Amino acid sequence: MALPSGLRRCLGPVRAFSAHLLAAPARPGWAGLEPRGPAALTRARAPARFCASDEQSRRRGPPGAGGGRSVVVVGIPNPFIWVRTRLYCFLIRAYFDQEFSVEEFTQGAKQAFALVSKLLSQCKLDLLEEFVSKEVLQVLKEKLSSLSENHRNALAADMDEIMYTTAGDVGIYYDDSGRKFVSILMRFWYLTSADLPDEAPDGTKVFQVVFGDETVKETKRLLTANYEFRREFTQGVKADWTITRIEHPKLLE
Repeated sequence: MALPSGLRRCLGPVRAFSAHLLAAPARPGWAGLEPRGPAALTRARAPARFCASDEQSRRRGPPGAGGGRSVVVVGIPNPFIWVRTRLYCFLIRAYFDQEFSVEEFTQGAKQAFALVSKLLSQCKLDLLEEFVSKEVLQVLKEKLSSLSENHRNALAADMDEIMYTTAGDVGIYYDDSGRKFVSILMRFWYLTSADLPDEAPDGTKVFQVVFGDETVKETKRLLTANYEFRREFTQGVKADWTITRIEHPKLLE
């Protein structure tokens, strides 16, 4: 198996360029990378789109009284992160892959996230070897062994339940031997029906969404996940994206 087509781009021509031009700055702390979280609203009217490149997701409730209302998740990105991400995507197209598209990559990342999270929830780590780095798999193996069944079920994200996706950080860097790498951190917000406590172990509330009315109810929880995709762009190397970081806050701690 291979990652979805959106992540399997052919390696474009690599031009000569100065190393310091594309060298990524030191990665700031996670708090500095974190964009503002999405607002989850239950209402009938559609919200305004904050940015044409942002993703807006909507899910309708179950049929019946009140079931016509919808859940809309709108992300308001950090302007600095948004501009920086677009700049790095431009550099990827200019120096690494002329056909690279952030929209196509985002769609492929969503498909990969849905597939990998499902296999992760089923503890099928052997099937993840083609998608996830060995170092990450080893860490996941240790963490999954201590998870309850409900928490494992909550790891899985269906494509239809992914409410919002955004790039949290993009990096272009070299190692000491001159190999070239691109990493893209994707953040996902998704709904789950898994039976989870109302509070995380650290005391923070788990966001809940209730569809329907008093007679027909469907309660889901809005969770987040962070997946980092990395690809080596050294000439002659197989053009594959690999997941080098998996975080499910409140689940995989």
